[in-house]
Amino acid sequence: MNDRIALVTGGIGGLGTEICKELARSGRRVVAADLAARSERIEQFRSEIAEFGEAIRFEPLDVADRESCASLVKRVGEQQGTISILVNSAGITRDTSLRKMDGAQWDDVLRINLGGIFNMCRLVVDGMTAQGFGRIVNISSVNGQTGQFGQTNYSAAKAGVHGFTMALAREVARKGVTVNSISPGYCDTPMVRAVPEDIRNQIIASIPVGRLGQPSEIARTVGFLADDAAGYITGANIPVNGGYFMSF
Repeated sequence: MNDRIALVTGGIGGLGTEICKELARSGRRVVAADLAARSERIEQFRSEIAEFGEAIRFEPLDVADRESCASLVKRVGEQQGTISILVNSAGITRDTSLRKMDGAQWDDVLRINLGGIFNMCRLVVDGMTAQGFGRIVNISSVNGQTGQFGQTNYSAAKAGVHGFTMALAREVARKGVTVNSISPGYCDTPMVRAVPEDIRNQIIASIPVGRLGQPSEIARTVGFLADDAAGYITGANIPVNGGYFMSF
């Protein structure tokens, strides 16, 4: 059953791209779902995945829009079949201290980073339970475990991701569906590279292995949890952070 259909939200992002590639290497038919407005990035993404041919395809999606989510799941179902693997990787940051944070900065992060997971999971879980197989992997963050200055919105959302994960895992555990989360540490992605160099160097100095993580290292963990043989792991949170959490 290597040709199971996998849907990756945030699929053209720094982590999402590598996750799509990893799943395609294992024989999955991958749908990379992301905002259609990023035309330049979409073209770059298509160039990056050219070697995979039709194994990875792009589909437009706004995870915060329930109609957009429903339309995508319906379209994929009609064209390819039941979604067996869902990876929720879409996310944003709107960093500022709480006393400076406005309602929109709070709402945007919670609506996309946590609400998007609700929107997608509720649409695919019935199909997974009906076929007796499903793998859901939600991308959380080390900052959902440790907290981070200027990220009350992001840390709250990412902590919520794992709470959601554990609750849903209990609901579907006897139906052949596993639900797990991964908490990446700081990885070499455009989001982290946008951090001022002096702050980025401070972060790297605090990571026991002495470097940023590679998106491929997160992707391999996703591939492990999404494998057919990973049926006895559910409700877990896998930290992939170079030992960063040990610093707290």
